[in-house]
Amino acid sequence: MYRVITSTSEAYSYQLLLKRLWETPLIYSPNKEIVYRDLKRYTYSEFYQILKKVANMLESIGVGPGDVVGVADWDTTRFLELFFAVPMKGSIIHTINIRLSPEQILYTINHAEDEILIVNEEFKPIVEKIKPKFETVKKIIYMSDDEEKSEYDNLVSKASDDYEFPDFDENTQATLFYTTGTTGDPKGVYFSHRQLMLHTFSVALSLSAYETHGRFRSNDVYMPITPIFHVHAWGVPFMATLLGVKQVYPGRYEPEMLLSLIEKEKVTISHCVPTILHMLLAHPKSKEIDLSEWKVIIGGSALSKGLCKEAMDVGIDIYTGYGMSETCPVLTLAYLKPHMLDYDLDKQIEIRTKTGLPVPLVNLELMNEDGSFVPHDGKSTGEIVVRTPWLTQGYFKNEEKSKELWRYGWLHTGDVGYIDEEGYLKITDRVKDVIKSGGEWISSLTLEDIMSQHEAVSESAAVGKLDKEWGERPVIFVVLKNEYKGKVSKDSLIEFFSKYVEQGIIPKYGIPDDIIFVDSLPKTSVGKLDKKELRKRL
Repeated sequence: MYRVITSTSEAYSYQLLLKRLWETPLIYSPNKEIVYRDLKRYTYSEFYQILKKVANMLESIGVGPGDVVGVADWDTTRFLELFFAVPMKGSIIHTINIRLSPEQILYTINHAEDEILIVNEEFKPIVEKIKPKFETVKKIIYMSDDEEKSEYDNLVSKASDDYEFPDFDENTQATLFYTTGTTGDPKGVYFSHRQLMLHTFSVALSLSAYETHGRFRSNDVYMPITPIFHVHAWGVPFMATLLGVKQVYPGRYEPEMLLSLIEKEKVTISHCVPTILHMLLAHPKSKEIDLSEWKVIIGGSALSKGLCKEAMDVGIDIYTGYGMSETCPVLTLAYLKPHMLDYDLDKQIEIRTKTGLPVPLVNLELMNEDGSFVPHDGKSTGEIVVRTPWLTQGYFKNEEKSKELWRYGWLHTGDVGYIDEEGYLKITDRVKDVIKSGGEWISSLTLEDIMSQHEAVSESAAVGKLDKEWGERPVIFVVLKNEYKGKVSKDSLIEFFSKYVEQGIIPKYGIPDDIIFVDSLPKTSVGKLDKKELRKRL
């Protein structure tokens, strides 16, 4: 019989709460900085005192345990204050996706049952437009970089910094946000203090302890280029705080500002979607500054070999991370094992663009539709399913979709992939994006990866076009680099795939039927390719 430990009545019941993340940096690095653009600069000690003032301010306006506070802002230190202070006092922060449509923003505010909204004044026109349809909101507070105009800053400045963050059950909900799918209403996912803490410990361990490249340690300078509203900025602000590193928050993502901050604040580690990195490398200023100390983790979409090589050519230490809103998000990281550090460039790119190795405490498998598992042999594919301590336990107020998400007791990602002999996962497609031609599957991600390696191609997106004979046939939308526009033919790009057929990377039927030149590709609110929109165009 298993023996469960019992506690002495006097023993302290230590709970894994977000407030614990501040204990070590306040001792180890109290004078490290937290920076907002060229506007604000705090030490950790100063910032923690502000967290206490924010907590008192929230109490003064009636925010109690379990109440939901909706926050809509760019990546500012104000957002970071609320990101910690709201859950640390026992309330729930709803990080509002400001890139959704007004109708979707309204839906998420009502569905989350937000009682207080704290909003950047830039979004005031949207809020005022949808305000008459709010169902639960009791108060709206606006904030601004102009502190004299900022109601939020005015309230915080008047609040006391005499506050002790309470103890409560570690399974208390801390966060709530909504997925950004291209069909149907957004779905709410939620996480507890315990889940966020375990995710922080595990991913920080994976990023810092192993002998390899791309390490995240206390001497780094961290700047997120994935919004806080998008899956907690991948949870990295929690890790950065635990490590006590210098943190830089860029506000609205503007290429000139981002590159200036990298140069001025000596940023050494960031994370972003491929679209953002592509935008930065295409900006003239990127040619003027040294990026050789910058480590970048790419997620949200596949990292193409072309973009990986472009980044490595300017000295960026780049590799892939993988996860999703439902997984808090990090599941895997594609750093090199020690024996791979001496690989040549092409072999390194092959590893760095894989989906990666599971981080500690992630149980990851491949599953067939009948619930049986797929072998890890480097070729057999199946849907990626996972178990970890930090997965959302369902969709908020959506039992039907929750059961679908957790079929067979595993969280289903909707991604298809294989696991090789070294243990690296490689996603070959989304279940909904795979191109089904004549009973065979063609990976849209593989086609995009090949296309990215053509010198004339800036971006590409592969989708299936309906075909009477074959069901679907692959078509690729292509954005050419400016210097190649009008100089490259569709036929030459289609011919480019032939050598990859010869190498056995794709079958002959995987060669696209058509290339469609476009000036830009449609993106979702978090910078992913919107393939639903591309299929509409076809």
